[in-house]
Amino acid sequence: MASVPSLASTVQQRLAEGLSAALPEAGSADPLLRRSDRADFQANGILALAKRLKGNPRELATKVVESIPANDVLKEIEVSGPGFLNITVSDAAIIDTLAARAADDRLGVPFNPAAGTTVIDYAQPNVAKEMHVGHLRSAVIGAAMVEILEFTGEKVVRRHHIGDWGTQFGMLIQYLIEHPHELDHKSEGADAEVSGEEAMSNLNRLYKASRALFDSDEEFKTRARARVVELQAGDEETLALWQRFVDESKIYFYSVFEKLDMDIRDPDIVGESGYNDMLQETCRLLEESGVAVRSEGALCVFFDDVKGPDGNPTPLIVQKSDGGFGYAATDLSAIRDRVRNLKASTLLYVVDARQSLHFKMVFETARRAGWLNDEVKAVQLAFGTVLGKDGKPFKTREGETVRLVDLLDEAIERASAVVREKAQDLSEEEIAERGTQVGIGAVKYADLSTSAARDYKFDLDQMVSLNGDTSVYLQYAYARIQSILRKAGDAKPAAHPELTLAVSERALGLHLDSFGELLQETAAEYAPHKLAAYLYQLASLYTTFYSECPVLKADTPEQVENRLFLCDLTARTLHQGMALLGIRTPERL
Repeated sequence: MASVPSLASTVQQRLAEGLSAALPEAGSADPLLRRSDRADFQANGILALAKRLKGNPRELATKVVESIPANDVLKEIEVSGPGFLNITVSDAAIIDTLAARAADDRLGVPFNPAAGTTVIDYAQPNVAKEMHVGHLRSAVIGAAMVEILEFTGEKVVRRHHIGDWGTQFGMLIQYLIEHPHELDHKSEGADAEVSGEEAMSNLNRLYKASRALFDSDEEFKTRARARVVELQAGDEETLALWQRFVDESKIYFYSVFEKLDMDIRDPDIVGESGYNDMLQETCRLLEESGVAVRSEGALCVFFDDVKGPDGNPTPLIVQKSDGGFGYAATDLSAIRDRVRNLKASTLLYVVDARQSLHFKMVFETARRAGWLNDEVKAVQLAFGTVLGKDGKPFKTREGETVRLVDLLDEAIERASAVVREKAQDLSEEEIAERGTQVGIGAVKYADLSTSAARDYKFDLDQMVSLNGDTSVYLQYAYARIQSILRKAGDAKPAAHPELTLAVSERALGLHLDSFGELLQETAAEYAPHKLAAYLYQLASLYTTFYSECPVLKADTPEQVENRLFLCDLTARTLHQGMALLGIRTPERL
């Protein structure tokens, strides 16, 4: 089904036609329509137009109103102040438009198959290291943007640029060669399922032991450094052991992502090692084109506006003076691969704001080399830090980084307590399932309802609260609607445009109608917090409607059906919006 024009776009069109008819000399002037607390909409474009045409804005506004023929959408247009138009739409127009949305599986949201291809780089853990609270935002924000972009028509290619290369692997592999049973599992049998905790426990133990030996034994340190050379040279035995570390880490990663209710697929994981074969060529292309130059033996790219504290230029180092490659070489090779082989029109990086300077330099280098241009853009969706309740970076009492698994387990525990307190007819199994959905939803929503660029405080008590801007509030609103629909008996949701709407019905209806436009804005600006804010407002408007408008005890059967229709469309919109944020909506809470 084609997308459903929103009331705002219909009103905008009627006003534009009125402007053209009344003031042909105005050309295609924008009425500048927006939602208003004075009426349903306000248009203030006539003020700027009057200035341009050197006319009286109030007189011009009156002229425009008189040129708009009577129709079934615009109920009233009032000229206000110095030439604003306050516009009220008809109740019938609201319900008719919502009925068209309800008839579509996509709720009338536009789908643009020609939107392009976005490669989104998110959820980037490190091999042989535990995931901590710092990994949360990239995963949660990235997963939401994947869903939102795909829903609006973008072709999305997921990429998880995991840290799977570097000097520490020489230390780990050499230790494993000398202690070959360190990665063996306690689980019985060759086909036994290995838990993420067991995989991480093995990796942690091995990492600590190898690090202690590396720091205390000069001969082992020498052997470990030689092993790095073997790894980079592609030695078969070394690569096979490196692969064991990667595979063991993936068991652990997948267990964490599964707890986060996220779908991470094996082909989407292309770590730093995936670009090794391109590094020499990337350097050659940059040097031959003059984009990069040799400075004290290193291959560098310089920028006029990037200087160190001493005032001297700070370059992007693509290749070190000893011939080793830094992050820049890998990131630039990844850009080449994503543009050339994946045919990307947009590269979206969900990466910590503290890496902004690095990515600014990498993107500028790629532009100078011609790998990015007017047809292909790169964007960093930079995110802030997760803070503790004290407003400082989130740490344990011992001052250590908080393990992500511990954080998620605690959220599930707190949420399960809330569900148990409210549960009326749920079994223990259902309480556990709902507790997981509510707890993980609470963590995701707290992250996504904050503008990505801002830091936010991780406060589990607030996150699992039924009051305020939380996912639990939204989930509870959804569950309440499902309860009403179950109790409706033979009464079915049906639109009745002939009915007069109450104030809270109109407010809810107009907000429901703006879902499609809001999603397009969210996708274009890479701003999932805008969708979260929309859904919170939707739940709030529904709560007001529910308290002011009896649904099953409405005055007439038609009014019951119409209010059930508003309930049903609200539930479907909440469900779709929450799904795009990666949050479950349980039928009962």
